[in-house]
Order: sequence, then C-alpha cells, then structure tokens
Amino acid sequence: MLQRVALFIPSLRCGGAERVMLKLAGAFAESGLNVDLVLAAAQGPYLSQVPPDVRVVDLAASRVLTSLPGLVRYLRRHRPAALLSAMEHANLIALAARGIARVPARVVVSIRITVSQDWRRGRSLRSRIAIACAGHFYTAAQGVVAVSDGVADDFANVTGFRRSSIRTIYNPVVTSGFSALAEAPVNDPWFAVGEPPVVLGVGRLTTQKDFPTLLHAFARVRSQRPARLLILGEGEKRSELEALAHELGLASDVRLHGYVDNPYAYMHRCAVFVLSSAYEGLPNALIEAMACGAPVVSTDCPSGPTEILERGRYGCLVPIGDADAMAQAILRTLQNAPDTASTRDRAKMFSLEASARQYLDLLFGDSAGDQSRRAA
Repeated sequence: MLQRVALFIPSLRCGGAERVMLKLAGAFAESGLNVDLVLAAAQGPYLSQVPPDVRVVDLAASRVLTSLPGLVRYLRRHRPAALLSAMEHANLIALAARGIARVPARVVVSIRITVSQDWRRGRSLRSRIAIACAGHFYTAAQGVVAVSDGVADDFANVTGFRRSSIRTIYNPVVTSGFSALAEAPVNDPWFAVGEPPVVLGVGRLTTQKDFPTLLHAFARVRSQRPARLLILGEGEKRSELEALAHELGLASDVRLHGYVDNPYAYMHRCAVFVLSSAYEGLPNALIEAMACGAPVVSTDCPSGPTEILERGRYGCLVPIGDADAMAQAILRTLQNAPDTASTRDRAKMFSLEASARQYLDLLFGDSAGDQSRRAA
C-alpha cells in the first residue's frame, strides 16, 4: 500500500503559502504517494488548481480553531504517515490534533513569515498568542521548517526556539511548466507594441505589501517619463489604493487589475517588476518575476529579498518605505534594462524538485528532523 501524506492549511484563498502547498501536493503525488490536501474550509480561487491526483478533504470549519475535531477524526480514520502544515494557527492545530488522535504521524510545521514584523504591526491577540505558544509547542514536531534563513533567525530570536533545530527549505517556485505559462498570450492593450513601459506589482492588497509606497514612487517616475503601473491582486486595501491613485493624478496610468490565474505572462512582458513589501518570509512573486525574465526592484525587507538577490547582485534593493529610492531604481532599470539571463538562472535555485525532495526527506524520517528542539 502506498504511503499517505497530508498537507493542512486553512483554505485555498489567494496567497503565497497556498500556492506553495498546492505545488508540493502535486510533487508528492507524482513521487508515488497518496496525497490529501486537508482544508479547514474548502474555499478560495485556488481550488480549481488542485492537481487531479490530490484528494481534497474539507473539514468544513468556520475557522482554523474549530477545525480541530475534524482534523482529529481525519487522522484517526486515514492515519497518514506524515502531516505538513503551514501558518501559525494551522501548525498549532496540527500538533494538537496529532496529540489528541494518538496516531504516529510525523508532523512537520512550516514558518512562512518574519513573526517579529507581524507582531509589531498590530496582529490580533489570537495571532500574538499563537506566536508566543509556538516556541513551546513546536518542540513536539518532527520537523520545523523556515522558508528563508532570515525567517529562521527571526523566529528563534522571538520565541527562544533553538535555531539549530530549524531547517531552511526555500519555497518551490519554479516548475517544469513555468516557461509555457510565461509565454502565454496577454490580451491587454497596455502590452501592445509602442505602448509605454509597464511597471508591475503582484500581491494581496494589504498593509504588508505597502503598495502606497509603490504608488508614490510611480508618481515620481511618471513625472519624468511615460510609464504605466499595473498591480495584480485583491485585498482589503483596494479602495484606499484607488483613492490614492486619484489623489496623485495617476488614475489613467494605474490599474488595479485584481486576481489573475496566470500572473507569469504579465511578469514576462513587464518592463520592471517591483516588490514594495514592508516584510516577507520568502517572496514567491519576486522569484517568479526573475524566472520570467523580468528586471526586478525590491525593498530590502525582512526576510528573503537580500537572500534571493544575493545582496543586490541580481536586482536592485531599496530601503523599506522609501519612495524616492524606489523611483530612482525603477528609472535606472527602465533606462538601462539589464541582461536577465543570470537572474533566470538564479531563480532555478528555487525549483519545485529541490524543495519537494527536502520536504520528503524530513516528512519521512530524515535524521535532521529528529533532533532535540528544546530551547537553549
């Protein structure tokens, strides 16, 4: 009988963690495992992207916390050999469910964001409690993974968890079908021959992504040369960003396009991709843009961009929230488009094959996953 592995996340709403788990689920299935994608609630636009050989298990819970009984029942009934979870609340529920179910499943939890930044920026009391508890409860996991060295360092500093017990595994970003998606046509007049260059931003319209700084930077760019700004993504800050675009006199040259199934085709055709985030874990969109051949500008935010770009070797790094520096970097890139062959090669370091292999080693008993994880 084939071994079964489960991946547990809250939902399949838009987000980097959700895309990562979908890619890993597909890779695990291709390796010959029975794969269950266990969702607290089977909701979100990414549901249509679940690989056909991955089974969706809907716990039909109103929130992650209330999914605990359903996850316990799932573990007792299907008894997967291993369980991978992502995001603080889901990680804690996964560990609690394994303890209550009394099954031998190996649990690997993943840390996807710099928790100190989340803490400082007004996270809910529930989220703060989850972070505070993580350092203690993660000692029960058979593996603790961070998506970048910066995330691992930050988590250890905040929680007191032993840094040597956190393994860095970069996100699986570049897949075998990536080139075909990037080359797909884009039916958008902004990308027609002879039109002004398009500056592209991709991400949820949230405080974390700091699109207001990108808008202010673009206003400075637009005052010096023709250009357009396209932002792909949805979120609660849409109305504020639309209002700011009008206030800056950019309404005709800025478009908040919303969610698209294939952002890679836009990345392939943009003149420059900009990551404006205040903080990240490992920004998938930055790696994706590099793999698509886009010149990139990124904030030097914690964590990820400096690791991805090797301190500016593969793209421009600018201070967080500095619209002037961002505008100058965009203008330099538009003026002197760099050769992106090296950035494409760099993006291959973040392949699905490499990431999936490392996760499977940890999920199925790599000795690195069995170290003592008690705080020093």
